[in-house]
Amino acid sequence: MTPGARAAAAIELLDRVLAGEAAERALTRWARASRFAGSGDRAAVRDLVFDALRCRRSCLAASGQGAETGRALVLGGIVAAGHDPDAIFSGAGHAPPPLDPAERAALMAASAAADWPAAVRLDIPDWLEPALRASLGAGAETVLATMRHRAPVFVRVNLARIDRAGAIAALAADGIEAAPEPLAETALRLGHGATRLRAAAAYRDGLVELQDAASQAVVLDLPLAGCRRVLDYCAGGGGKTLAMAARHPDAAYVAHDADPRRMADLPERARRAGIAVALRDTAGLAGEPDFDLVLCDVPCSGSGSWRRAPEAKWRLTPERLAELQQLQAAILAEAAARVAPGGRLAYMTCSLLDAENAAQAARFLGAHPGWRISAERRLTPDDGGDGFYLAVFDGPGANGR
Repeated sequence: MTPGARAAAAIELLDRVLAGEAAERALTRWARASRFAGSGDRAAVRDLVFDALRCRRSCLAASGQGAETGRALVLGGIVAAGHDPDAIFSGAGHAPPPLDPAERAALMAASAAADWPAAVRLDIPDWLEPALRASLGAGAETVLATMRHRAPVFVRVNLARIDRAGAIAALAADGIEAAPEPLAETALRLGHGATRLRAAAAYRDGLVELQDAASQAVVLDLPLAGCRRVLDYCAGGGGKTLAMAARHPDAAYVAHDADPRRMADLPERARRAGIAVALRDTAGLAGEPDFDLVLCDVPCSGSGSWRRAPEAKWRLTPERLAELQQLQAAILAEAAARVAPGGRLAYMTCSLLDAENAAQAARFLGAHPGWRISAERRLTPDDGGDGFYLAVFDGPGANGR
């Protein structure tokens, strides 16, 4: 595919996403219907789509167009990158049609980036700007600027099977560059060849797993020493369950999710990693004894991971954020009831918002006398990975164990 044909494909896909279709679904359907597109073409189109979604407001502003369309977003992205739009919007072959006079006039009249409102320049919704600034403090502009760019690709080394040096060598054998990531001793940052990871022997054999470095870092902060029974209460795909079990294999691990379908791939992932994990739905969990540690990686805004899932940034509403906060409080209360005497409860989000983080932790303490915070950590994308928050609560009788 030519650059113009790739842009035309991205325009079509963005129009579908703007109409409500999930980006991943749209990309998958397009790839299946476009057998002519090679792996490089698919990757390039994907990058165009996700780059535009991360920077929807600034791309539209750079284009000068009034209506938000896939064509306007791709045009704005080209202009913002300093490229000549006429080289892409040429109408040659499968390229998008040339700019019409109205489009060209609007482009010429577009204001300079320095004159854009901060929320446009930083690509965030207007209503979220005050909360993000209050939560991030003096570093808000830097963090939000980082969020406009692609996230690195990280893997977690399965230390139950191999060390970091061995994992780097194993990945190199499959043509994948990897380097140690300082944020977590289990983390590797992938470079050239990262798109081949799922076909690599190191991945198939369970030596490495895809997992953000910040996610790995907060798992390493969990107080697993001395734990005999551990519950991952909102397990989802089970990445944190596997990371805990690889670090502290002496405990028994139970993974639970309100929607067990989210855990569908966990048995195979656990088998590949050589780790034993018991899966429980809500009814099955009711018969389990209490746990020394209960981890709640709760549903949240996902604001710390908007580089990877930019659609979520634009679909979040004040009403949905309020619903999430109520859900988080309810999950914490439910999970606290599963903690054994003297045990601990870990609360985790991939959010940058204090309303979901420190304020939620304070809300829990206010409703649960006898509990206290023994550890707390916040990470932002400027630390290297996604944004994450962790609070560890000691239950009554924990005595700083």
